[in-house]
Amino acid sequence: MHMKQSFTWWSFAGRGLGDEELLAGARKIGYEGVELLPTALFEQARDHGFTIASHGGHESIEAGFNNPADHARIFREIEANLELALKFGIPNLIVFSGHRRPDQSDAEGARVITDGVRRIAGAAEKAGVTLVMELLNSKVDHPGYQCDHSCWLMPIIDEIDSPRFKALYDVYHMQIMEGDLVRTIEANASRIAHIHTAGNPGRHELVGARQEIFYPAVFRAIAASGYDGFVCHELIPTGNPLDALREAYMLCRESVEQAAAV
Repeated sequence: MHMKQSFTWWSFAGRGLGDEELLAGARKIGYEGVELLPTALFEQARDHGFTIASHGGHESIEAGFNNPADHARIFREIEANLELALKFGIPNLIVFSGHRRPDQSDAEGARVITDGVRRIAGAAEKAGVTLVMELLNSKVDHPGYQCDHSCWLMPIIDEIDSPRFKALYDVYHMQIMEGDLVRTIEANASRIAHIHTAGNPGRHELVGARQEIFYPAVFRAIAASGYDGFVCHELIPTGNPLDALREAYMLCRESVEQAAAV
């Protein structure tokens, strides 16, 4: 049993290592993917053998699919990024609900998102690229964000019923909002196309005295679910970035190996 692992460029870069040192070091550890990095580094990342596991589908977190006035812009941006994804073999583009609007209920927001995604899903299907809507917490990091509970997003995915619209399940964010991580992953594995991790509280390493998420159980649940996408570590290291990358990689790999041995 093998779990593909990636890391987010934004959270590890610029912390005492040059671009080449970080890419080479992560590849040596065993990482297969890197994501959310500047397009200027795409070729360099590919030269190291990385898959660019995800890229932004549109701007921005705050102005997303729940506002019809933003749909035309979002469609243009997604279409441009689908071309980029085809060129560089990027499997996932991240999309956002947007912030809650005072004149809109959660049910109405879901309806607007459903209508909007349906209009662009065909282009994603044609390109073979998955649009992944990210679940974010609205309690600590993104006040006002609408897509902040898995029980709200999963019915939207079912309603749209496209193989190219799925969830980006962020373990850190969902621990803050709802917990029940293992059961949620088990129940929704077919609706999840990408996963992010980080420690809580603090969004740091996956182990430590203040870490409340027991990641070995989470990784075992992901492996047992049949999930075959990337698990991406989006943590902010408190020390050497490569040490943090190695620790996260080994924790995930060893947990998956334990699941396979059962």
